[in-house]
Amino acid sequence: MSESRSSARDIDVRRETISSTAANHLIRALNVELSRRYPEDGTEKHFRLGAEELSPGRGAFLIAYAGATPIACGAVRLLDEDTAEIKRMYVAPGARGRGLGRRLLGALEAEGRRLGVTRPVLETGPRQPESIALYSSAGFSRIGAFGEYEESSSSLFMGKDV
Repeated sequence: MSESRSSARDIDVRRETISSTAANHLIRALNVELSRRYPEDGTEKHFRLGAEELSPGRGAFLIAYAGATPIACGAVRLLDEDTAEIKRMYVAPGARGRGLGRRLLGALEAEGRRLGVTRPVLETGPRQPESIALYSSAGFSRIGAFGEYEESSSSLFMGKDV
């Protein structure tokens, strides 16, 4: 799929199922990129995310489109009544550098607020400096390990209170 050079203002962000064709395309691209950044055998790179975790009232999966082309995605899922995890954020390489990651992160945080969340958290990795910079500039800071990632040596944890 080709990537549009549209600005973030020309992008349509909408909720979709994680099983959609567009979601599968973007998640495969994310997994390829993570495998390149973390090639070591035994390094957990592709943590699970089930459709039931993204059902109405429990979470959401968002896809950003430039016209008909899916160019970014992300998810938010409830961990408990106050906390939601932001997951599977990805912006296609040709769509980077135009504020789309920030816009998508804002949309995911808004979905979390609709779920009643006061603490968004996330897991990223030390070889993703662009992601760390985005999350830091959006008010996230380092927190302790949580969830399925606690034993992952290639994980970095961030969160914030809203």
